[in-house]
Amino acid sequence: MDLAVIGAGKWGSALHFAFSKNFTCKITSRTQRDIDNFVSTKEALGCEYLVFAISAQVVGTWLKENFIYNSQKILVVAKGIEQESGKFLNEIFSYYIPEENLAFLSGPSFASEVLKSLPTAVVINSKNEKLSLEFSKFFPNFMKTYMSSDVIGAEICGAYKNVLAIASGICTGLELGNNARASLMARGLVEMSRFGNYFGAQEDTFLGLSGAGDLFLTASSELSRNFRVGLGLAQEKNISDILDELGEVAEGVFTTDAILMLSEKKGIYTPIASEVQKILQGKNPKESLRDLLK
Repeated sequence: MDLAVIGAGKWGSALHFAFSKNFTCKITSRTQRDIDNFVSTKEALGCEYLVFAISAQVVGTWLKENFIYNSQKILVVAKGIEQESGKFLNEIFSYYIPEENLAFLSGPSFASEVLKSLPTAVVINSKNEKLSLEFSKFFPNFMKTYMSSDVIGAEICGAYKNVLAIASGICTGLELGNNARASLMARGLVEMSRFGNYFGAQEDTFLGLSGAGDLFLTASSELSRNFRVGLGLAQEKNISDILDELGEVAEGVFTTDAILMLSEKKGIYTPIASEVQKILQGKNPKESLRDLLK
């Protein structure tokens, strides 16, 4: 089966490692990498099955400049909402690819643990159940796959949990205690669900691997880039300096703006995301805490 990963960052490389357990999996990126089966973009796009691990903020431009549709089957493994337009990833990809050829991955899955073959469970979300089954065959035994048709719910969970992870990192950095962090995560799950319900997401999605599972992981570990952003903000560091130190993309920083743009336009109550945005813009984290407690 002809398979290629597009994007050789940490997550793309981890999935390439996982898929290569049982299959020959190609990989490509905009810069040459010393990775087995690294190929040109043109060769990768010639594969029947494509796994897109490109950041949500640049994938639209990448598709416009590079992608030619030739009946490829696509699994999108990035998480986020385009900051500039407020578009969900399924909206961006559906401009180029029919819905029946699109699937989206969600669930708790740190790249560093996948690279160690540590067990996890993920969800393949698609309106086409046959496509989900096809992609599930690529996953190794240590990655258990479930299937769902709730594409928008999975997308919102994957995007929103990064914003809540920043909030959780701030909470931890301020040494507010386990009670405070648990309260924040629980209310964050409610807020994420409220936002998702507006767009027609299924309630069960928020209580499963895509929602609670991924949120609990990302909002409680320093392996999470977004959690580390929150830790830096708690120390009153400038966001530019934090991202420079991080040296990686933290999607929650961009997704926060997209969520607030959508919530203000649609009239959705999102107090935690709102305070995260204000802190990213320079508000003192302790003031935000007082405002949330009110």
